[in-house]
Amino acid sequence: MAVGGQDGVTGYLARRSTDMLGRVGDMSVIALEGFRRTWDVRTWFWEYVQQCWFLARVTSLPVLLVSLPLGATVALQVGQLAWQLGASSATGGAVVVGLVREVAPMASALLIAGAGGSAMTSDIGARNIRDELAAMEVMAVNPVHRLVTPRLWAASTVAVLLVPLVIVAGAGGGYFFNVVIQGVTPGAYFDGAVSLLVTSDLLVTLFKAWIFGFIAAIMSCYFGMTCQTSPVGVGRAVNQSTVVTFMLVFAVNYVVTMIYFLAYPPRPL
Repeated sequence: MAVGGQDGVTGYLARRSTDMLGRVGDMSVIALEGFRRTWDVRTWFWEYVQQCWFLARVTSLPVLLVSLPLGATVALQVGQLAWQLGASSATGGAVVVGLVREVAPMASALLIAGAGGSAMTSDIGARNIRDELAAMEVMAVNPVHRLVTPRLWAASTVAVLLVPLVIVAGAGGGYFFNVVIQGVTPGAYFDGAVSLLVTSDLLVTLFKAWIFGFIAAIMSCYFGMTCQTSPVGVGRAVNQSTVVTFMLVFAVNYVVTMIYFLAYPPRPL
């Protein structure tokens, strides 16, 4: 009996592993197929413009509403610790550096996935259950080229454009708490950030936001195109795409940050 139970568990794990590898392969195929006809801009440019406008419209206000209190909270917590250590002037540097290096790309990616990605999944999933994707194939129109390619580039573009908005809004919230509430001079607030930040920090941040936007779009399109052909299947696909995107974004962020710090160690003050 013990052997049979062990074989049952082993078989279950093997089936789950095979299913996971198959899903990863399908995701890779959709991603590569979406990139394959990127050069043919005429077929997807206007869809790209519409998707950019839609993503910017649904994420701009939430980014501001998230970044302002987030920057203020970080400034409040870091400011209290810095005040206890007698280094209140370093609060601005810590807040802005944290915003630029980590908070900005993560916030833009999570909002792209949560607000825009869920809409992408539901849209493509609705097309799937209405057999529009199959109809496009019958008319010799590749649904990946027509639907996935513009969404890949739109999500990455808007994710990059949201980064400055997150930085400015978060720095503004931190400025209010650190300067207005805690009494640090404005010069000391911004001087710490200027002395710690380097150009490569901003370049890596924009690169991470670009990658995260691609991940969000790929996951959204994949789960929408492979969902069960029912309204319940579309709802489950939206949930799954959001969760998987969050997990992949955190994992990729850790890898990219680790490589960056190994290649460019932080310089001492």
